[in-house]
Amino acid sequence: MQVSEAQHIDAVRARLYPRYPDVDRYLVDEVIDTALHRFDGCPIRDFVPLLVERAATRALNASPIRSPRTEHLPAESSGAFAVVTMPGTFETGLDR
Repeated sequence: MQVSEAQHIDAVRARLYPRYPDVDRYLVDEVIDTALHRFDGCPIRDFVPLLVERAATRALNASPIRSPRTEHLPAESSGAFAVVTMPGTFETGLDR
């Protein structure tokens, strides 16, 4: 059984939706479709789904819409707090 390009692109969608749960599925679809249309007119289509997934992943990783998950961590009882924005980085401040 031959798997069509459309089925491969559907598999790309199925992988990217859970990888970017904080991004609206409509936007994920738009990014995938934009990447896919970059290859319109290309006669060799064997690697298009792989290239689409890579391009979409890069675009979604760079998207400002994708907000980092933050955690507020209490810091002693001084009223200070820490916000973890990315692994290995944090911001500190005082409660107001």
